[in-house]
Amino acid sequence: MRTLIKDGTIITATEEFKGDVLIDGEEIIAIGKGLDNRAETVVDAKGKYLLPGGIDGHTHFVLPFMGTHTAGFDTTVAAIVGGTTSIIDFAPQPEGMSLLDSIYKHREEQAEGKTAVDYSLHAMVMDSAKKGIFEEVGALVKAGVSTIKLFMAYKGTAFYVDDETLLRMLQATKDVGMLMMVHAENAHVIDIFQKQLLAEGKTDPKYHATSRPPVVEAEATARAAYLAKAADAPIFVVHVSCSEAMKALRTANLEGVNIYGETCPHYLTLDVENLAKPDFEGAKYVCSPPLRESWHHDELWKALEHSWLQVVGSDHCGFNFKDQKEMGRGDFTKIPNGAPGVENRLAILYTYGVLSKKLSLQRMVDVYATAPAKFYGMYPRKGSIVIGGDADIVVFDPEWEGQICVETSRQGVDYNAYEGFDQKGRAEKVYLRGNLVVDKGEFVGKLGQGKFIEREPYGLAYSRLT
Repeated sequence: MRTLIKDGTIITATEEFKGDVLIDGEEIIAIGKGLDNRAETVVDAKGKYLLPGGIDGHTHFVLPFMGTHTAGFDTTVAAIVGGTTSIIDFAPQPEGMSLLDSIYKHREEQAEGKTAVDYSLHAMVMDSAKKGIFEEVGALVKAGVSTIKLFMAYKGTAFYVDDETLLRMLQATKDVGMLMMVHAENAHVIDIFQKQLLAEGKTDPKYHATSRPPVVEAEATARAAYLAKAADAPIFVVHVSCSEAMKALRTANLEGVNIYGETCPHYLTLDVENLAKPDFEGAKYVCSPPLRESWHHDELWKALEHSWLQVVGSDHCGFNFKDQKEMGRGDFTKIPNGAPGVENRLAILYTYGVLSKKLSLQRMVDVYATAPAKFYGMYPRKGSIVIGGDADIVVFDPEWEGQICVETSRQGVDYNAYEGFDQKGRAEKVYLRGNLVVDKGEFVGKLGQGKFIEREPYGLAYSRLT
């Protein structure tokens, strides 16, 4: 069946124009005017924006951490009602298991048949001592997994890797066109600061930020850049939280290092005052890197507008406050790191970015959809409104007004990090590969409708980034 979405304002990463979009099955087959006689169904989008479905390349569903785990893929309904039609989740590597088997395990046991969105997976090193991890990157690429993440943080845990491992993985990924992602924080400095703070009796959630000051992130970002330069390989820094780290990344990029970066909505809107909320409420906002002082917000918005940072991901971690975050009462180092946010990414970018004149509509589309699709090997199938691409389309109502609250959230978590935030605009309708799955802001699809997306190597997609 052919569906025509008519009289909307189409927003891409580079253009804004009035037009109609014709869908046949799962694909966009025409964009223009005078297409009415080619469709069986016509959808009136007058006064609405037509946006490409969002790509959230930074989510953690069923992530094991500190003896517990995040909410499952059945809560991806939250993503699609928020205008995100594809996610890329991080697949944990159990001890002793290969990276490729870890991908299959996460896909088959956790994601398959449960997602409301299309999805893919990043490899994630959690057993750096496992023999053969550098040699198997080629097999990952052949399986459609074109990205891998390593952690410079979390000393003494399965996540942490040393500089030798980082360099060797950069060399390995370069050879197969894979993109290496990195969590950039100096694990050793954090470890010292944490021990000192606890010895002084400073155990409240607010000391999480004290133990991980901006210099910790900036140093690791600069070190990651130098390692990438040594390997002559691209590197992508996730969740940049502060001006100092952003500047380290920007400087390296201007000097010719192929280094790129992502920030997240919470680093654009929340700050250290959230961590200081009384009665342990600050634990809800414990994430790594931590929230910063509010002056960093403008610096990061500016970085997005000027393309010093290229992507906004949610870093969605669906831990409950009760029983999970509460594990850290009396010791902030035991609070599970992360907060929910996959549902609110587009709303935050539009309300607090576009309407505050900090982002253009085109730049919003780029950082939430098009650039992620390019970096992560999904473009042009995903991330833009183009003929031949998947018909992942958000009919966005810019006049809708509401407020973010946990009562209406679909994230399956007992709090919302943006509780009480005003919201202007929402995803009124969402099409996933041509199928209407959100109508009037409500989910009308079904769990299991999401497909696994095999992605291209970064090396093949690199020329599309510009």
